[in-house]
Amino acid sequence: MSKKAKSTVVITVLASSLYLSGCGLLSFGDKEKIDPPKDVSYLEEGEKVDTTKEEGDKANTSKEGKEEGKDVSKKDAAEQTVMTELYLIDENGYVVSQALPLPKTESVAKQALEYLVADGPVQNMLPNGFRAVLPAETQVSVNIKDGKATADFSKEFANYQPEDEKKILEAVTWTLTQFDSVEKVELTMNGYPLTEMPVSNTPINESGLTREVGINVDTSGVVDVTNTKPLTVYYVSQTGDQSYYVPVTKRVSANEENDVKSVVQQLIEGPGYASSLVSDFTGAALLDDPKIKDGTVTLNFNEAVYGSIEEKLVSEHMLNSLVLSLTEQEGIKEVSVLVNGEATSVSKDGKTVTEPVSRPENINAVSF
Repeated sequence: MSKKAKSTVVITVLASSLYLSGCGLLSFGDKEKIDPPKDVSYLEEGEKVDTTKEEGDKANTSKEGKEEGKDVSKKDAAEQTVMTELYLIDENGYVVSQALPLPKTESVAKQALEYLVADGPVQNMLPNGFRAVLPAETQVSVNIKDGKATADFSKEFANYQPEDEKKILEAVTWTLTQFDSVEKVELTMNGYPLTEMPVSNTPINESGLTREVGINVDTSGVVDVTNTKPLTVYYVSQTGDQSYYVPVTKRVSANEENDVKSVVQQLIEGPGYASSLVSDFTGAALLDDPKIKDGTVTLNFNEAVYGSIEEKLVSEHMLNSLVLSLTEQEGIKEVSVLVNGEATSVSKDGKTVTEPVSRPENINAVSF
């Protein structure tokens, strides 16, 4: 479903959590998307376990049946749902993708917007600290034609707080453009086209909204926005004991010719002192300009890229931030990371992984 889903990442360094999935972490490959409740068997009060061979055979048969039923149940659960990226608002006010298992339906785009409505079907699925972006009781419909999704909202759409206006624009645009059939988005209310948002009058491009509107746009330190271009990078946020990745659109000089190098530089510089986000690139530096060949970008860092100098372990968040940020760039399908010009093993078992690892189909996947 994600337009980035077919990208792959060749990693010559491996963080120990590279294959982790679950709330707040990347979900790689074709792993099961749903974790249904485990089957538990109980004995009735006073019942004893028969240890004879005959009864043991019966128990084994029963166990096999339960295991088979468990597998079928898990398969059925996966077949009845589809992981969908919903752009929600976290406790720090950032618009963040959370991939949730939604019931399968023919109108997936309409369903995705319905799950952005406060007090709607998403309410009992919201991760800790997150909230829905659209006002309660908002009714939605979506019509997709020739790459454009027209999202129509009822009058309740205007019942949001002014500070949420740009977040709504970003959340709706990024949620709908995750689908391959949608390149741009048009907003209407009660059937009438919106040329500006109804509360604070933020202009809406009449030709349609695309991901070029950015997300969590950061213009700090920028004097002349007109002479800049957007680059989206991923930093790390923490809610309780859960980590997740937050996209931030930075503005860099339009004269910068090497976007890959600019992306890495933004990760190294970090999100800024006033931000609640973090970056694991403290002290890290590129020793050479990035090299791109056949869709693969090779980066050569100094040893400061290690999260643990003693064990020579690359930070998991550093690696994931690189993968997510660089594969946002057109034509970048693979990433190779070197340290002092050499591939290095960072997994705890000392193995070096060189086979391609798929970019996650969904970011910050949540399992139930």
